[in-house]
Amino acid sequence: MKKKQKVIIAVGKRKTSIAKAYLKPGKGIVRINSVNLECLTPELAKLKIMEPIILAGEKLMSKVNIYVKVKGGGWQSQAEAARMAIARALLKYSKSDKLKEKFLNYDRHLLVADIRRTEPQKPYYSAARRMRQTSKR
Repeated sequence: MKKKQKVIIAVGKRKTSIAKAYLKPGKGIVRINSVNLECLTPELAKLKIMEPIILAGEKLMSKVNIYVKVKGGGWQSQAEAARMAIARALLKYSKSDKLKEKFLNYDRHLLVADIRRTEPQKPYYSAARRMRQTSKR
């Protein structure tokens, strides 16, 4: 019988995107929605997702495999949600205060969610905010 592997699950959110990161002991493979990180497009999203991986260092990354499932929102918010989920999973795995300090000094949004959301559209208007007052005469 196979020995059960320790799996760490972490969640990251940004706008309407939700990312779940699954971290297992392995060889350093990173996949986003079943796509290898090196093959991910656009390039800006790939670089954004790689930030916590670079900060964690090669020593830690060579020990783990990370699988991320992302849904909702656009490619930019999906990338930011995935990067948050990866950073949180790495922090749970390493249990290091130095890594947490490094993440917070680099960018606070690696660990802390941005709670801003779009304002809902109002009835009888075509936008979220009130229209400019019209002159009757």
